[in-house]
Amino acid sequence: MSPLLPLAVLTDGGWATASAAALVIGYLLGSIPFGLLLTRAAGLGDIRQIGSGNIGATNVLRTGKKGLAAATLLLDAAKGAVAVLIARYYLGETPAMLAGLAAFIGHIFPVWLGFKGGKGVATYLGVLAALAWQCALVFAALWLTVAAATRISSLAAIIATIASPIAAWILGDADLAAIVALMSLIILIKHRANIERLIAGEEPRIGSKT
Repeated sequence: MSPLLPLAVLTDGGWATASAAALVIGYLLGSIPFGLLLTRAAGLGDIRQIGSGNIGATNVLRTGKKGLAAATLLLDAAKGAVAVLIARYYLGETPAMLAGLAAFIGHIFPVWLGFKGGKGVATYLGVLAALAWQCALVFAALWLTVAAATRISSLAAIIATIASPIAAWILGDADLAAIVALMSLIILIKHRANIERLIAGEEPRIGSKT
């Protein structure tokens, strides 16, 4: 039997079924906690007990293991991109956007960790790369520029996140702009404590142990 058949059958039920399938695929992929899995495999214990308690690459870097942090970043981005690509191939463009959104949500609220995950920046970038590489380039360029100038990861993420929906809107795709804007809003909400520390001048810099 062709591996395409199961999802082909799903799509026969119409747009709603295809969208539901995309959401499930995206969420399950996005909820894989690579930061936690990699640090445990490396014998470093529970990353949630280190630094900020976050499962993302920035907190993994606080273990002093740059390779693990890089791997976490790549895998968290990859799961967002893969969710989009699978949904696009089998279900179409609109379900692909929904799968990307679901992967992003899955990373932030993974069922396996009591819905307490990361802040979603790497997965957000992966979703952008698969949906619209131009937006991903804007995000990456701004993040790298701000991070290099300030060595503050959260500030770089906030600025790049604000710019990305604008880039999507300039591309002229209203659906894309809406999805990116929603993800950006969620990232900003997840960074509210960082924003407070930035205002107070207390936000830790990249590589800090706190």
